[in-house]
Amino acid sequence: MTAPLLQAQDLRKTYGDSTVVNGVSFAIEPGECLGVIGPNGAGKTTTIRMCLGLTTPDGGSIHYQPVGGPLLQMPRDALAIKAEIGVVTQFDSLDPDFTCLENLRVFGRYFGLGARVMDERAPRLLEFAALTHKAHAKPGELSGGMKRRLSLARALVNEPRLLLLDEPTTGLDPQARHLMWERLQRLVQAGTSILLTTHFMDEAERLCSRLLVLDHGRKIAEGAPRALIAEHLEPEVVEVYGAGALALAQDAALQALAARTEVSGETVFFYTREARPLLDALLQHPHLRTLHRPANLEDLFLKLTGRQIREDG
Repeated sequence: MTAPLLQAQDLRKTYGDSTVVNGVSFAIEPGECLGVIGPNGAGKTTTIRMCLGLTTPDGGSIHYQPVGGPLLQMPRDALAIKAEIGVVTQFDSLDPDFTCLENLRVFGRYFGLGARVMDERAPRLLEFAALTHKAHAKPGELSGGMKRRLSLARALVNEPRLLLLDEPTTGLDPQARHLMWERLQRLVQAGTSILLTTHFMDEAERLCSRLLVLDHGRKIAEGAPRALIAEHLEPEVVEVYGAGALALAQDAALQALAARTEVSGETVFFYTREARPLLDALLQHPHLRTLHRPANLEDLFLKLTGRQIREDG
């Protein structure tokens, strides 16, 4: 069996009286995208920071397996590990005084890449990011989506085996998100491993071969997206909304046709294994609007972590 590219074992991190990460373990195989999802304050960003050596764990271990070399440990071997890792953070860290091309060339110097290497590599990265036509533009002249793609191109300067992406499409419009997804899928298909945190459930389901669900610093579920949905949820969902919809949550006859009922805002969610009898019964309420759909990753997220609003932190 192929050894994991990165393996975290029993990670723990405490700030004062607050345990932010509590016994989290996971592994990333070569050429896979592992997604980390969870509410605000679940420990996602702290976990990423520990994997990058930016935060020192209070307990546990992080190991990285380079090609043909001895097993490395974070943070002891941080420099050697970072030489094989690319990072895209939540926040723009591009140099505003440099053009797109210069941002790539200067970043290459951090990895000891000379002018000849970057003469070949930088134009290729701009093409990958669909930014060839913006090579001589500065970041302030770019859209949000362009800046994120430039950040991704910069993270690929050292041809990393592992990319760590912390909410890489936050703030992007749908077109920009889809273009970013297409680029990330191309990287995975080429053999790059990705560790991705995201609040977008469609993003997690589209990109990730496996998911790690965190809440209150603990791992509460792990597995392939569709397998997790099948394990934890009924296959069909009927949403009902409109004036008077909330009263249906107390209707015993409708309750009997669903395996589980939840209320969020002005919407009633009926989770069921066979939606047809429920849909037929709802015909008696023509003034209400209904939506029949398969269970999805957002349903899983809400079942495992709850529907309460979480504050940042």
